[in-house]
Amino acid sequence: MDPSAAAAAVAGAQALPSYAKAVDAYRKAVGTAASVTAYVVLARGMARELLPHDFVAAARWAASLLRARLEPSPVERRTLVIKRTLGGQHLYGGGSDSGLYGEVCEYLATRIDPHAMRRLCLGGGSKRTLSMEHGDSMTDVFEGVQFTWASVAGKSQQGNTGTESLELSFDAEHTDMALERYVPFITATVTEARQRDRALQVFVNEGSSWHGITHHHPSTFDTLAMDPELKQSIVADLDRFLKRRDYYTRIGKAWKRGYLLHGPPGTGKSSLVAAIANYLRFNLYDLDLSGVCYNRTLQSLLNGMPNKSILVVEDIDCCFSTVSRKEDDDSDDNYYGSGRSETRITLSGLLNFVDGLWSTSGEERIIIFTTNYKDRLDSALLRPGRMDMHIYMGYCCWESFKTLARNHHLIDCHALFPEIQQLLSGVEVTPAEVSEMLLRSEDVDVALQTVAEFLREKKKAMLEQESVQLHQDLGAKEAQQQVICKQNADAVDL
Repeated sequence: MDPSAAAAAVAGAQALPSYAKAVDAYRKAVGTAASVTAYVVLARGMARELLPHDFVAAARWAASLLRARLEPSPVERRTLVIKRTLGGQHLYGGGSDSGLYGEVCEYLATRIDPHAMRRLCLGGGSKRTLSMEHGDSMTDVFEGVQFTWASVAGKSQQGNTGTESLELSFDAEHTDMALERYVPFITATVTEARQRDRALQVFVNEGSSWHGITHHHPSTFDTLAMDPELKQSIVADLDRFLKRRDYYTRIGKAWKRGYLLHGPPGTGKSSLVAAIANYLRFNLYDLDLSGVCYNRTLQSLLNGMPNKSILVVEDIDCCFSTVSRKEDDDSDDNYYGSGRSETRITLSGLLNFVDGLWSTSGEERIIIFTTNYKDRLDSALLRPGRMDMHIYMGYCCWESFKTLARNHHLIDCHALFPEIQQLLSGVEVTPAEVSEMLLRSEDVDVALQTVAEFLREKKKAMLEQESVQLHQDLGAKEAQQQVICKQNADAVDL
């Protein structure tokens, strides 16, 4: 017999009892399960037949109560509905999409994840915006809490005008958060975004009204050529002003801030004004006092300015005569017409409006005066509370030049930089003059060579001027000595 066959036969003989045992165990288990099932069915039948109905009902009630205690209760939800009438009017409160419905749409457009939505609506003109299709929903997280938004289409109560709405759903325990913090947060966020993205306007006065044009000046604090520390201090002051509404209210002062920009012509005063407007996203109101004859007209103009605006009066030293304010007030400055007198505009009138009526008719306003000659200004204009920060716009320094070179030619270093830095330390040249030299060529080497040559000529002219002045001073000193000698001689003769 083959040894392998013999081994297989032995193994089969040994495995047969084990298989038989497994089959026997399975049969016993099936029998036991059938018996248990039969007993259960029998017990339930006997319970229905033998136990009283009230006892069975009580047992069921106790079991349901136990399940209610052991299982978590369903979370109660709240839904806030924000409706809009497709005809352009809100169903409640009037207005158009600039109301709460429009604000929520603008807010959700910034929160939509296009990869997580099954359907999206793409709209808008030059600025594309995303929104939910009717029937879709999305989740927004605020302070760690989930808020669910759904877009719903429906009909108004009249049944003939199509409406659409946004439904905000949240757990009932977060109702106060939704109404007191989340919805106001949406409104504040959209207001800030609209303020930041709107096209700025520059308004000029014509008679007693303002006429605006779009403000396109590209100046920013990044491109402004001025001392970096001074630039940073201005930005910090503006930021502090914006955050101090409650502070101004508490101390009883109007929420306004005054800046006096002074320095030689061409040092960037107008560019700084534009940079402030672009930074704050405030409209500019350029007040030409030569076109304002009477204080009543000035009052009308200033009261016509909205909040979050900048009043600019350029060359304030040229707007009024050098006579004192008292002389102005005592002069014959009344115009009689239409049966009443009109007071001609004076510096005193301007300051009274800035401190009094105008300052209390609005809030969050900036007033900027510019001048080339600070020493010519009336002291009343310089006192604290009117011009809170005096900003000197000086000649081009090395840091200012590096900013200009970066703006014009996108460079931070060059072989001519050391010479230019040395020349700038010894001459007085305005940022406007340096900018003009840099604009003369698109070739950076040629442009910087032009700047260096310009500064050399300035240095040469300055040394010649100093030499001439020195000779004049020496000549004057010699002439004075000759006069003294002659006087002494005359005295001896006498």
